[in-house]
Amino acid sequence: MENLPVEVIGNILSHLGSARDVVIASVTCKKWREAWRSHLQTLSFNSSDWSMYHELTPNRLEILITQTILQTRALQCLKISMDDVHEFSASPVIAWLMYTRGSLRQLHYNVRTTPNFNIFEKCGRQKLEVLVLARNSISGVEPSYQKFPCLKSLSLSCVSISALDLSLLLSVCPRLEALSMISPEIAVSDSHASMELSSSSLKDFYVESFGLDKFVLEADLLENLHLKDCTFEVFELIGKGTLKVLKVDDLSVIHLDIGESAENLEIVDVSNFTIMWPKFYHMISKASNLHRLRLWGVVFDDEDEVLDLETISVCFPRLTHLSLSYDLRDGVLNYGLQGLSLLVNVTVLELGWTSISDLFSEWVAGLLERCPNLKELIIYGFVSDVKTHEECQVFAKFTEFIIQLGRKYMHVKVEFEYE
Repeated sequence: MENLPVEVIGNILSHLGSARDVVIASVTCKKWREAWRSHLQTLSFNSSDWSMYHELTPNRLEILITQTILQTRALQCLKISMDDVHEFSASPVIAWLMYTRGSLRQLHYNVRTTPNFNIFEKCGRQKLEVLVLARNSISGVEPSYQKFPCLKSLSLSCVSISALDLSLLLSVCPRLEALSMISPEIAVSDSHASMELSSSSLKDFYVESFGLDKFVLEADLLENLHLKDCTFEVFELIGKGTLKVLKVDDLSVIHLDIGESAENLEIVDVSNFTIMWPKFYHMISKASNLHRLRLWGVVFDDEDEVLDLETISVCFPRLTHLSLSYDLRDGVLNYGLQGLSLLVNVTVLELGWTSISDLFSEWVAGLLERCPNLKELIIYGFVSDVKTHEECQVFAKFTEFIIQLGRKYMHVKVEFEYE
């Protein structure tokens, strides 16, 4: 250990994670103290790392963090996350940001702070690459001088910001590639509750627990779009056909439009979603390169609409990974076995149920016959706490069926995931 360069020791300390562990390790010897002061890159204060954080008053905790940060000289990543019990004063937080602004590349800050202050004015804008902000507010974005030439990833969780400031914020981040918004509080100026965002560099967009009448996203280079637990009347993506991944989870929307961005889709993952199949099918049918398709807990808006395997096989010939949940409504099975086309490229098949019946076994057997090159089968199931005799009989028959299936398809690996 004595022969290790001090820079390497600093790198080792940076991988410890918890600030308390780093401080304890730094007192090992003089050389380690020097590594702590001059070459430590990462420092993390998290209320889940040490129970004593909960015993300290906010003022005492601010002093502790201040003393720790001021002993370092080259921090590149600062993470501060405290639970709802703590609330920091703005002045020490500003002092931390001002002290580290010359070297900081990543800032993760999740603490309620009073009074509110503009964090973008205080952090080092010239080098910052990652900003993860939670439970705070953003206001007064000035594009004339607040520019973030290196910012690549921005995450906002329970952050209050106006639609105008958010739009301006994206405009001063010319290299932004990833934007995440979770439960944002966005104030819109018009009575129709609409918002338009534009970014020429954005590649990954994630939004959760959010609602608007109309949301328009213009992103020419967008590759990943994930909408979760959102409510929109209209969601529109304006792009140039670069979208590769579309994930929709528990979304309520009247009109979903991704325009011409579907042609290069490789992954479509839809769950807990009521869709108008003709419109949705028209939207993704051009995705000839699609290799992963997941339709889980999907409800078709029209009761007469069903999607069979023939349609999936013909429209998406390059599928390698198919995930379907068993849904039997009024005697009609979604993802039925009509047709003769094979899913020759499918190697992984994920199937699941929320309410099992004898027909599920027949459905699984039919799907396996349609996938001649299958290598892995994963069964997802829901098991209720109280089981009637009939339910036990169904499980017994299903177990026997799986044993027989394993003998027939010995080359297929079978896994089970129950909840």
